[in-house]
Amino acid sequence: TGGHTTEILRLLSCLSESYSPRHYILADSDKMSEAKIRSFEQKRAETFSNSQFTLDRIPRSREVRQSWTSSVVTTLYSILYSLPLTYKLKPDLILCNGPGTCVPVCICALLLGLLGLKRAIIVYVESICRVETLSLSGKILYYFSDYFIVQWPALKEKYPKSVYLGRIV
Repeated sequence: TGGHTTEILRLLSCLSESYSPRHYILADSDKMSEAKIRSFEQKRAETFSNSQFTLDRIPRSREVRQSWTSSVVTTLYSILYSLPLTYKLKPDLILCNGPGTCVPVCICALLLGLLGLKRAIIVYVESICRVETLSLSGKILYYFSDYFIVQWPALKEKYPKSVYLGRIV
């Protein structure tokens, strides 16, 4: 929501038209991002005539300041909800940048790969506001992503698997 959406749209603005269709997955409680995405896609359609996208919503896996114990239950619920969606979309690439919504989707994509149904490349870009520590999503997906990108050198030092590209958003 908000900042995460702005960052991901900045990343997407650099992608060629071959990255189509794009499937956006939002938390069901996210009220701001849909308008930003639709505006971005409308502008993109002016440049790329064959621009295609979808919007889907899933239950939020974890609210800000939600307790750890209750977040396990809500995350499991979100995973169960995300599994049929991920199976239907069968993404080639998942580009995510930190909202908790990305964790269930990535877990489902990993599960599809383990079952031999579809292997997706997971690219995680840690938010630019994470200067010294990873977000909770980053701490989880650091171990499962194919590419883990950080935007600050201090994070590259702490997390050697990461790729430091400087500020990219």
